[in-house]
Formats: sequence, structure tokens, C-alpha cells
Amino acid sequence: MAAGVQARQVASVMHVRCPDRLPEDVYRQVLEQLAELSPVVQALPPSAALMELKGALRYHGTDARRLGEVLRVRTISRLGVDVRVGIGPSITVAATASGQITEPGGVLAVDPSQVVDWLGPLPVEALHGIGPRQAQDLRNFGVHCVGLLAAVPPATVQRVLGGRAGRLAADRARGIDPRPVTPRALLASASVSRTFPRHALDGAAVRAALLDLVITLALQLRGRGQVARGLTLTLRFAGGTTWEKSRRLPEASAHDDDLRALSYRLIDAAGLQRGRLTGITLKGEDLVAADQVAEQISFDGAREARLLAEEVSDRIRAKFGPGAIRPATTLLRVS
Repeated sequence: MAAGVQARQVASVMHVRCPDRLPEDVYRQVLEQLAELSPVVQALPPSAALMELKGALRYHGTDARRLGEVLRVRTISRLGVDVRVGIGPSITVAATASGQITEPGGVLAVDPSQVVDWLGPLPVEALHGIGPRQAQDLRNFGVHCVGLLAAVPPATVQRVLGGRAGRLAADRARGIDPRPVTPRALLASASVSRTFPRHALDGAAVRAALLDLVITLALQLRGRGQVARGLTLTLRFAGGTTWEKSRRLPEASAHDDDLRALSYRLIDAAGLQRGRLTGITLKGEDLVAADQVAEQISFDGAREARLLAEEVSDRIRAKFGPGAIRPATTLLRVS
């Protein structure tokens, strides 16, 4: 059935990979080249992007492969940058295709009617969205290629990789990925701040205020479909002095637990000892698209339960507002 659905589709998504460690200003210029070809471009920093092709193909009167070659010619001639271009009927197929190009640049287009046959022989780690740990777990289970992954019952894949990750992997191995290309500007950071009406001396209340910022920042990132690779905490004191410290997250994340743990380590490093705080800012740094980061499976049942509760909380906030549900600790008032 999946193959039949793909056959009725068109190669409508382009996934572009730039060379690693491309300077941000050059990456932005690559995005501008994409925007000249299609109005629907999704930045995937630091070095990739998606482009919706349906309208662009009608406008330019050409096919998808030709449009990919036009993009390569433009980036090489104008920027000196060769790109790898994958084209397919979905984000997963296009991104997997661009990852199969071994030359510095090139174009690989997968015909919608051949998606399942094309994916089948690929090693399981080649499927876009499968991380190294997930690939190893699948190999340990005896699943070495995408075709075998597609043949395994989805319920079994969920037991191996976890609920959500297993469902996504099983669907994408069959060529099923309904996600649209969503126009997204390049946002390198996001920050949230709190100004105290009076000088803050109570360490517990300051920590509660920080937790409130963590929840707000995490919700903002998840709403954007982004994750942070690092955090910066800035403290403002009476008298105008400031203290600032940055640290990297062990893995890019937008989950409350991960951001909270690092934020608490940052504020502990400040050694406040009842410092007279006037304000606090928490910034998520080096943001990347969440679907560019493989979410590793966890055997921590408590963490999985918290992540499930986080999803439920997000749905409640989406319906009733961001303040509809929050940790009780954040109700502490600064005195």
C-alpha cells in the first residue's frame, strides 16, 4: 500500500547538504540561493536545508533533478560552495538520498515509485533519523538494512527502539513521512528573561525563577521545532554588574529535564551566597532543527515517563495557554 501511495506522489522535496563547518554567513547565502528557486525553504542549521518543489517546478517549467543541478551551478559559481542535493517525495527520502552522495557535491533523485525498492538495500544507519545507538540496537536485533526494518512488525520495532522512535523508524523505513516542508528562518539562539521587582536574596526563590525560565525556554524551542546545543546564564546584580557563563549540553535537547539540569549547574557555579540579584536571563545557544538530531533511546523508565508527561503538558498549554500547567516550585515569590 505504501508503495502505491508513493507511486501517485511526485518528487516534491529537496534536501541540501552543505560542506561541514561552513561559515554561518556563507550558509545564509546558500539559503538565499534556495529562496531564489522556491518560496518555501526550511533552514536546518548549521549546514542543511529543505526546499518544497511543487510550486517551484511549475514556475520554472523543469523537473526536480534539473532544478537540483541549477542550484549546484549557482552555489559553485556564486559562492564557491558545492552542495549535495537529495530529492524525493518526502523529507526522509530526500534527506536519506543526500546522505548517500559520496562526492563533494552531486544530485540524487529518487523516483516516488521506486522508494521502497531504493531504501531496502541501504544499511539501517543510512535511513535519515536513525542515530548510531539506534542503529546498533537494530543490528543487535538482527536488522541490518532498511528493507528488514520495513519487514519487522511496527510493534516489535517499538520494543527495540522505544515507543515514538520505533513508530517513526517503522513508518520511514516503508517510505511513510507526511511532514511538510515548513518555512523557517535561521534562528541561532533564543532567550528568556526575568526582572525582579526587588533585589532577590532568597536562593530558593531565585532557583524557582530559573526553573520558570527553563520551562518557558523549553516550550518555546519545542514550538519552533528546535533544540539547543548549549545554554548561557546571565545574572544581573544591584550596582549594574553582571555574571555570565555558558556550557554545552551533553546532547542537543529541548526537554525540560535536560535544560533544567544544566541550568542548575550553571547557577551553582555562580556561588551566589545571597547576592543581590536584579534580573536573570537564560539563552539557548547553537540552535538546530529537532529533526536533524537523532533522539537516542533511553532505558530510564522514569525519564520516559517524564517525557510523556511533557508531551501531555504541551498539549494542555496549547489549548489553555502557557500558564495552564507549571511546576509548583515556580510559584515561590522573590522577596
